Amino acid sequence: MNALKNKVQLIGNLGNDPEIINLESGKTLAKFSIATNESYKNAQGEKVTDTQWHNIVAWGKTAGIVEKYLAKGKEVAIEGKLTTRSYDNKEGEKRYITEIVCNELLMLGGK
Repeated sequence: MNALKNKVQLIGNLGNDPEIINLESGKTLAKFSIATNESYKNAQGEKVTDTQWHNIVAWGKTAGIVEKYLAKGKEVAIEGKLTTRSYDNKEGEKRYITEIVCNELLMLGGK
């Protein structure tokens, strides 16, 4: 059961081309967002689609795959863990961001 403590699986489409960052340490970081859609019928019987955006980060070999193969609109399945971090913005206010650290990536759809 330990493996199930913090595990996220999503299938969605990239909202933009990935941002690739090469750090001074030699590590590679890929940042991108994916959209997931859920449809349901409201009380009036109308179809409603709810879109959620998820921030994804990938490191190392996974980041290399993201850089080489992923682009805006591509459909992917990702698996990772949910993380939250904080930072101070230009005005000195503390901001929080929730991201998924991707450790598995599967490209879906056609070429």
